[in-house]
Amino acid sequence: MFGLLPPAFIYLAAALLLPLLPKGIRPWAFLVPPVLVLLQLSGLQHGDTLTWGFATFELTLLRVDALSMVFGWIFALVTLVAGIYALHNRNTGEQVSALLYSGSALGAVYAGDLFTLVFFWEIMAFASAYLVWARGTAAASAAAWRYLFVHIFGGSLLMAGVFLQVGETGSLAFDAFEGGAAAWLILLGFGVNAAMVPFHAWIADAYPRGTVTGSVFLSAFTTKTAVYTLARGFAGWDFLIWAGLIMALYGVTYAILSNDIRRVLAYHIVSQVGFMVAGIGIGTELALNGATSHAYTHILYKGLLFMATGAVLHATGRSRMTDLGGLYSRMPWVFWAYMVAALSISSAPFFSGFISKPMTISAAEYASTEVAVILLHLASVGTFLSVGLKLPFFTWFSKAPAVPIEVRPLPWNMYAAMGIGVFLNILLGVWPAPLYAILPYEVTFDPYALKNLKKGFQLLLATALVFFLIAQRLKPKAKIQLDTDWFYRAPKAFAWKTTVEPVAAFFAWGERASWGAAAWAVRWGRDPVGTLGRVMGRPSSVGRLAPGETASTTYRASMTLMMVVLLAGVLFLLAAVALGRIG
Repeated sequence: MFGLLPPAFIYLAAALLLPLLPKGIRPWAFLVPPVLVLLQLSGLQHGDTLTWGFATFELTLLRVDALSMVFGWIFALVTLVAGIYALHNRNTGEQVSALLYSGSALGAVYAGDLFTLVFFWEIMAFASAYLVWARGTAAASAAAWRYLFVHIFGGSLLMAGVFLQVGETGSLAFDAFEGGAAAWLILLGFGVNAAMVPFHAWIADAYPRGTVTGSVFLSAFTTKTAVYTLARGFAGWDFLIWAGLIMALYGVTYAILSNDIRRVLAYHIVSQVGFMVAGIGIGTELALNGATSHAYTHILYKGLLFMATGAVLHATGRSRMTDLGGLYSRMPWVFWAYMVAALSISSAPFFSGFISKPMTISAAEYASTEVAVILLHLASVGTFLSVGLKLPFFTWFSKAPAVPIEVRPLPWNMYAAMGIGVFLNILLGVWPAPLYAILPYEVTFDPYALKNLKKGFQLLLATALVFFLIAQRLKPKAKIQLDTDWFYRAPKAFAWKTTVEPVAAFFAWGERASWGAAAWAVRWGRDPVGTLGRVMGRPSSVGRLAPGETASTTYRASMTLMMVVLLAGVLFLLAAVALGRIG
């Protein structure tokens, strides 16, 4: 539609124009850019590129291939659905930030060089932080700052790796890396955004504190953009297999222990991205198809999960399971929308997750990584236990709390967006062909083979039986949950006193000194004769001065002569120096 214009530019231009529109039109205008991007993507062909000369480098602003197109399609689609979910929101800052966030994620996906990637990577960090800060609470503000600092740290690792890479190779090309210090720094930079353990705590800290609508966007872009970059640059690295397995198990364990419903989902992002990272580490065509397709379906069902739990928060003002319960009779449609997403993330047959997650596990089986197979199945059990059983039971069916819950009506657009999410998750579950057709490699996996169906149903039924046997032991508790962020949150006061306060005190002293010097200069310049007389202890001999006069103004002629003599002396010295050099 727009030739080879990078899709990200459509979002960035819209972010600049949106604040100029009337307030009532802005939410609807927000839906135009993702529609235009979907039309733009339909006209792009594999192999299309757009380059731009910058200094001595050639930047690739657009690189179209099978891998980038998978992420491009889902990023544009989820922006449209999330925009519908947020139609009732009139916060211009959130709308602009969401466009910048979505656009920068697209820009990173289509970047063919490391400079362009880093440029969009940093925009993504700042734009997403605003969606946490915009909730307006003290906890959200603090979480947004921590989120931003963690991502600045990750971006610094990435930038350092890029500088080393350019120094070693002289190239900014973003392709597969072969090893070395530069590659490892870049990998760690990607790993922060992918929420690799132990760099993962930002996600459980920030996402539950984001705005109701902003968290839907947050669930889609940062970690999945990192998955894309890992698949592009580090496919087949064994390190990623173990990093992914740790993520899958660590995330699901903390999700089971969590009380806040959106914190449960945040930890499950860590776990589910772990499946993708492990698949990238395996590196076979089947595994990469599994990781890519799982990123696609994860965005759909995780977005629906955050929409449903966000609807609970919007309607009740509560998000902790210990403060919820008995909501089914008052929010039945939200429950069923949630369950579609919960069954999808649990890889239930005929739902979207079933066509993607088992593909990664099957790739692990073919690669003879038996430990990975067992641990990924274990993580799948924990997923259904926490997201598919514990959370809905204690939110919608357990005994209502002693303090009555007021349930406010939801805007129609929330129901509409959740309805679209339900439709897409079921559609892909029963008809995976459209997704399989755009994956990087030819798909040889059949999710509905008898062995896969048996395995899927057996895991679900066994997990459901275990839950009903130990449901009371899984009852949520209102406790503080420590994670690896403790290591940079606990020493905050000490670090502030030893690093920030001394620097602040030095600059405060400099400011005071500067103002004092400026005040002295003003007094001297206004009346140099009077000031000199006071310094020398000789009061002015002018006598009583008229209003507006100073000792200096009464000696105007003398001062003029003095300045002429001074200027002549300076010119004489300069001439002497010049003549001396010539001689």
